[in-house]
Parts: sequence; C-alpha cells; structure tokens
Amino acid sequence: MGTKEEVRSRLGIADVIGEYVRLTPAGKGRMKGLCPFHNEKTPSFQVDTEQGYFYCFGCKAGGDIFSFIQRTENLSFGDALRKLAEQAGVQVEAKYGEKSSRDLYDVNAFALGYFRDHLQGPALEYLRRRGLTDQTIAAFELGYAPEGWDGLLKLARSRGVSERQLLEAGLLIENPENGRVYDRFRGRVMFPIRDHLGRLVGFGGRVLDDTKPKYLNTPETDVFRKGELLYGLDKARTTLKDPGAELVVVEGYMDVITMHQHGFTGAVASLGTALTADHATLLERLGAQRLVMMFDRDDAGLKATLNGLDQVIGAKFRVRATSVPSGKDPADALLAGDDAGIREALRTGLDEVHYRVQAAIDAHGLGTSEGKRRVLMQLLPRMQNLDPLDEGAEQMRTIACEHLGIKPDALMEWIGSKAKRRQLTDTHLAGMSNHRAEEDRELALLRQLLVDPALKAKLDGTVSWRNETVRKVMLALQGSSDSADVLEIFRGQPEEQLLIRLMFESKDAGTLSRSHTEQFEQKRSAYASSAVDDIQVTISIDSMRAEVDLLKKQITTAPPAEQLGLLKQIQELQRAIEAEKRMRRGTA
Repeated sequence: MGTKEEVRSRLGIADVIGEYVRLTPAGKGRMKGLCPFHNEKTPSFQVDTEQGYFYCFGCKAGGDIFSFIQRTENLSFGDALRKLAEQAGVQVEAKYGEKSSRDLYDVNAFALGYFRDHLQGPALEYLRRRGLTDQTIAAFELGYAPEGWDGLLKLARSRGVSERQLLEAGLLIENPENGRVYDRFRGRVMFPIRDHLGRLVGFGGRVLDDTKPKYLNTPETDVFRKGELLYGLDKARTTLKDPGAELVVVEGYMDVITMHQHGFTGAVASLGTALTADHATLLERLGAQRLVMMFDRDDAGLKATLNGLDQVIGAKFRVRATSVPSGKDPADALLAGDDAGIREALRTGLDEVHYRVQAAIDAHGLGTSEGKRRVLMQLLPRMQNLDPLDEGAEQMRTIACEHLGIKPDALMEWIGSKAKRRQLTDTHLAGMSNHRAEEDRELALLRQLLVDPALKAKLDGTVSWRNETVRKVMLALQGSSDSADVLEIFRGQPEEQLLIRLMFESKDAGTLSRSHTEQFEQKRSAYASSAVDDIQVTISIDSMRAEVDLLKKQITTAPPAEQLGLLKQIQELQRAIEAEKRMRRGTA
C-alpha cells in the first residue's frame, strides 16, 4: 500500500472535513454543510463517506481529502500529503532532490528548544511582571535568546545542524565583508511565530531594556512571509466556528498573549504590517466574517486606520476600529484589571462602513449637486459589489440613501449602469432623490416670502432646509426688506435664475384686467400669509415623520434596555405630529 492510500485508509473524510465544515447527515453515506469555498446560506456541499469524495453543487468544487486540504490550506499536494500523513501517523519519505520547507520547520523547532531552555532569570521575571502565568508562558512557548554572538551557532554545530540551514531560516546573520556568521537574536525574549496550521515559521524577539530596535523578527524566508501571517491565528481560528465570532486584531505579541489568558481568545496581531489582501484571502478561507481593530490610539488614529484599510479587507469583512477607554494598550489594561474596559471596547467603536460614508460627506458636503456627486463617486468602489452576501456593500448603499436622500432603486440602477460617471448629472441626481416633495414645498415657501418678505417673521427658526439655494436665500432675507434687495444680493450668481423664476411665478396674475390688479394683489398677499403657515407646518410634519422612521429602524437593533426609551421618543413625535395636524385644521 502506497503512502497516499495508507493515509486515506486511516483518515475518514468526514472527520477531516468536519474540522473545517459543520456537517450534518444527508442520507445513507452522505453528509452536508455550507461550502467553505464560496459564500452560501443553504448547504450545497456534500461528502460521500463511502466513496471518500466531496462535491459542491454550488461552485462545483470536488475531490478527495488531499484536494480538500490543498484548497482549504492553500498547500501543494506534497505539503497536504505530509500534513495528513502526520495526522494519520504515517511516515513520509522525501523524494531525492525534492526541496521541502520541512527543513526550515525542523530548524526553527531546534532553535525554539534552545530559546526555551534559556528562559530564566530577568527574562522570566519580565514575563511574570507583565502578568503572564506559567501556564500561558508554556502554551505560547515563550523563550529567551541569551547575550552572546554564537550561543545558538555553537549548539547547532554540536548537533549536526549546518550554518546554511540556520541562515536559510533567518536565525544567523552573515557579515558581507568578512563572511563571519553570528546569531541574529541576542538578549531578547523570544516569541515563536506559527502559521494558521500551527507550523513554526519564525520568531519575534523583544529586548528587556530600551535598546533599538525594540522588536526584531525573522527576515523573509520560504516559510516566513509576514504579509501573510497573523500572530496567534493558529489558536484564535478555533473561535471562528462560533456564529458571529469576531477576530480582534491588536498591535503586539503581548497584547495577543494577555488577551488569550483573560479569555479573549479571538485576538491576533499582524507582524508590523497593515492587513493585506493576502490576509483577507486567508481569513475568508478560514470562515472569518467580522474584524475588530483594537489599537492604542485616539479617535484620529482609529479613523486613519479605517481610512487606510485595504479595500479588499473592507469588502470581505465587517470591520470596526476601537481602543481601550483607559487609553492603555490591551495588555496593560488587563494587567491593571480592566477586563470590563476591554469588553466595552469590543462592544463599541467606529464601524468601517459608517465611517467611510461620514468621511465622504465631511469631505464633500451634501449642500450641492457637486458635493453629492463626489460623495457617490468616492463610495462607489465599496457600493458596487451586488453580491447579496456582501453585507458591507448593502449596508453602505442603505446608509448612503438615507444621508443623500436617494431612492434605493434609483441608486441600484445607477450602480448597475455602464456609464456611471457620465450619467451622474444634476438632472440624474434630481431624479434619484426621494426628497423632491420636501424640496418642492421649500421652494413654495420661498415663493411666498418673495411675495412679502415681512412674512419671514412667521418662521419659527426650526426648519432645516434640504435645498441649499433656499437656505442661502433665507439667510439673505433676514437682512432684506424686499424682493429686489434679495435679487440684487444674488446678481450674477447661480441662484439668480431661480429667484427670477419664482418671482415671476408669484406675480403672474393670469388674464386679470388692470382694473382688478389691486384686488389681485390684496388676495395674493393674504394667500401668501396663509401659505407660509401651511407650508411650514407641512415641512415640520415631514421632518418629524422622517425622525420616526429613523427611530423605528434603530429600535430593531437596539439593546432591550434602550428600546423603551426609543419607543417613548416615537410616541412623543407621533403626538407632536397629530398636534401639528390639528393646528393646521384649526387655522384652515
């Protein structure tokens, strides 16, 4: 029996796949679950336990346990075979001339033994001062690289490990001038770094004093590519099996270790880099859906974090940025006993979707068509993914519609068009708006004030104008006594044409004869006074209705303790709406 067949005979395919996919019975010799290779809500992934094959009726992926591990872990066939053989307890012989990364893992394991053996004295005291228990120190395999230039090198020579192997693993440095080699890590607490499969790929070292650099990592090797690694992911990935689980991305090794010790087992850290598209690919494959970026920064720093976040990360995951309320990093906060502060930080924070919308609005404003156009164009890269499983894109479209006053159907039609930039004209924006009725009423109110500027005294000052032109003219009316003065203020400006049109509309006496002009003017002034009251009440009612709609949306996601308060606000607004209606009927 060959190695492959022996491995297959010892490992049940349902047991192997069951570590990645939650399987349930689906008939004799069949299991089913959600496909790990594409997003789906209804299981289309099936496992034939008798034949030893899997198949997805959705994305058409299929194969045996080896191809499953290759796809899931992004491995070559040789590495997948070795991984499963190790799990099955089968010895795999490397072929002659085959270059395998196994040597690097073995060399790193040799170095880890050396570092672990020297964890004593000041290094061990440092870790204990940082609040780590002996159990945690052992679980994360922490060690110490002693002072001296060749401690590891001497041990390697005595154990038959060559300089070449140590150099390839990044454990030695070679002086280019004289060819001398010496230990890379000296006088540092050592943090072994494992990939998501638990393979030892490298190390991070921290000094015990203020020497620079404070941290030193293994250089890039065949197995250590820091843009693809997350410290602690080999342990944190177990949390991803829970629905709604969040990975918490922190800044340092000690933050990860201390959080795990205190029960926050979803903590990981990047190795001095931002999260990359490679990280996204890996995390998506492992089933991650939500990320929390917890950094020791102020609000400006958190916003910068979200602003610089790779679009791929934002598109694939729901992301929030947060910091510990005390301003400390997570490790120090937990050392001080502030577990509640960490829980509060994980509960709150800046949502990446809301932040991107608000940042675009702050940058461009919503007072003009050009501002709205720029907001939509800035948000387009994140909104245009129409995959119904991309919750972030869907949420961003919803929020954008609420802030910009756009009809959802119209936004979807624009996003789906092939000429987005050319089509986004003022006329197109106006057609997308769902606030036309409110803006028409504002223009009607302005028209009546142009009839008689003295009617501005009837305004109660609570109206928030949607139409930017109306807002500007209303401000001008505060210091003007008649329509001619207002028109003069806007002479030669874009608002001038609108004012002229409104003034002509307000003074159009139709076919009235000259003898009836005075009577017409009196009736027109009386109508203007009544119209101001009526339109202002209508605008006020519209505003309160919009607030009720917003509160109704909030109440569906609010904690139970906050729902009662929101209900009271809704009831108060509804009573105010009825009061406004009664007032309008009473003055009609």
